[in-house]
Amino acid sequence: MRILLSNDDGYFAPGLAQLASSLADLGDITVVAPERNRSGASNSLTLDRPLYLRRAPNGYMYVNGTPTDCVHLAVTGVLDHQPDMVVSGINLGANMGDDTIYSGTVAAATEGYLLGVPSIAISLASFEGRHFETAGRVVRELAQRFRDMPFAEPILLNVNVPDIPYEELHGIQITRLGRRHKAEPAVKSVSPRGETVYWIGAAGPAADAGEGTDFHAVEHGWVSATPLQIDLTHAAQVSAVRNWLGQDQ
Repeated sequence: MRILLSNDDGYFAPGLAQLASSLADLGDITVVAPERNRSGASNSLTLDRPLYLRRAPNGYMYVNGTPTDCVHLAVTGVLDHQPDMVVSGINLGANMGDDTIYSGTVAAATEGYLLGVPSIAISLASFEGRHFETAGRVVRELAQRFRDMPFAEPILLNVNVPDIPYEELHGIQITRLGRRHKAEPAVKSVSPRGETVYWIGAAGPAADAGEGTDFHAVEHGWVSATPLQIDLTHAAQVSAVRNWLGQDQ
């Protein structure tokens, strides 16, 4: 099996090293990751400047661009084969609910999916990073299952793992995305040059976090696995907008 790895924390991130180590003996591993932390980059492509690809001493390749750039370049311009799977992570911090819209981790997996490759985004639901090996074991099990029982069509799976010892996990729940409250206000400050600057505020607390959501699963010691899709069409509003425009049914 040929597996392409990427992330949004940068090619030097411990989560990526754990991911590569966990999957090393499952097939041919290629790593193409950003040269620096690109958390929050979402699905952006770099179109206004050229990109370079370089190789780090540990053998990983890195790109001066976004997570989406990394997967796009790897699949369309660098590899001489289509990978069997794209795995993005292991992210330091959860990517649940609304986070998935902004996440570079999810974006890298999404790009693989858009290019026809089954893809997994995996995140450790903590900023302490105590148990990357737990997430490594989970993603290894998922990759093995895919190898032994591949899907008939590409799948995009968003996986969040509690930051606890593997033995304390209750298992895997298939979940839906929850929702957060409105984000905290932007933080205003003054630079050393006397200029007013702003920091984006923290994400709001979970609003829709009931049973069946990714928030609920992780909070209760389960791995959350959410199948994602790319069609953003709000089907339930098609008729309402048609009526609003005065168009016939």
